[in-house]
Amino acid sequence: MILMISAIPDPAAVAALAARAEALEWRDGRTTAGPSARGVKRNLQAVMNAPAARALAGEVQGLLAAHPVLRAAALPRRFSHLLISKTQDGGHYGAHIDNAVIKAASGEAMRSDVSFTLFLTPPGDYDGGELVIHSASGTQEIKGEAGAAVLYPSGTLHEVRPVTRGQRIVCVGWIESMVADCAARETLFDLENLRAALRARLPLQSEELLTLDKTISNLLRRWAQP
Repeated sequence: MILMISAIPDPAAVAALAARAEALEWRDGRTTAGPSARGVKRNLQAVMNAPAARALAGEVQGLLAAHPVLRAAALPRRFSHLLISKTQDGGHYGAHIDNAVIKAASGEAMRSDVSFTLFLTPPGDYDGGELVIHSASGTQEIKGEAGAAVLYPSGTLHEVRPVTRGQRIVCVGWIESMVADCAARETLFDLENLRAALRARLPLQSEELLTLDKTISNLLRRWAQP
């Protein structure tokens, strides 16, 4: 499932985050890439162990972790460390797969189930830079508005097109879900959306809603690994 959410709807708040990101120290992005991705990665990465970068990443992670749609879609168990990247002057990130096991924000190893990209610069500020996600159902190109975040399965082949004008600043990270199977997460997300729609039309104690509550709860018992 590929999902776009309005993660930070306030344009002023997004612009302030982008300005803080721009002021960070930057280094060659290949230093944070895995062995297979290192040869196709041409961008800059913020030095994330600096206090300003840690504070920025903490704020962004807090906003994402509290977002109700992200929580329903990804069912987060834990988040990775966040990275902030800048792509410009023809930089790009060729087709690659994210590492299956990465380091969690708390330091231990975690599985990458859901990848996300939070766009910090408006799409009109740069040419190119589309996030391209390849799947069995086809290829999708995404160039989000500032403040939008796209969620997609970490096991999909994806790339970032060359940025030929301006600069593209994004925050990226990974989520280990309580439900490892992508199809199961999508089923639960569909049921949560159905429940939200029915709650607007039916009494909370209606037979339909109670049955749906039971179904969602029992599927979580079957699939979740808290």
